[in-house]
Amino acid sequence: MFDFEKLEVYTKAKTFNLHIQKFLQAGTLDNTTRNQLRRACLSIPLNIAEGSGRKTKADKRNFFVIARGSVFECVAICDLLKDEGALKSEDYQSFYSLAEELSKMLYAMIQKLES
Repeated sequence: MFDFEKLEVYTKAKTFNLHIQKFLQAGTLDNTTRNQLRRACLSIPLNIAEGSGRKTKADKRNFFVIARGSVFECVAICDLLKDEGALKSEDYQSFYSLAEELSKMLYAMIQKLES
């Protein structure tokens, strides 16, 4: 088992990714928006995995910062989609709650690596 597979934040990032992927499979979005959300969502667990494999605190921190930035990007895309009527408010709230939890977990990991 790889170290990242033991991380709760990685498991939650996978769950978030699955929820977003199910939404994307509905096929109601244009290709550009769908691809952007898919890439941002995939970036979260991938950067957590890559960061966990780095040796230095600075390298680990950098990947976790990128993962957190991707969480923000997903929230912004979902917010825009909600405003456009392409995402139901209840789905947005569900995605938002998961993203907020991921953001807090990543922030704690980043802070720990700064000391």
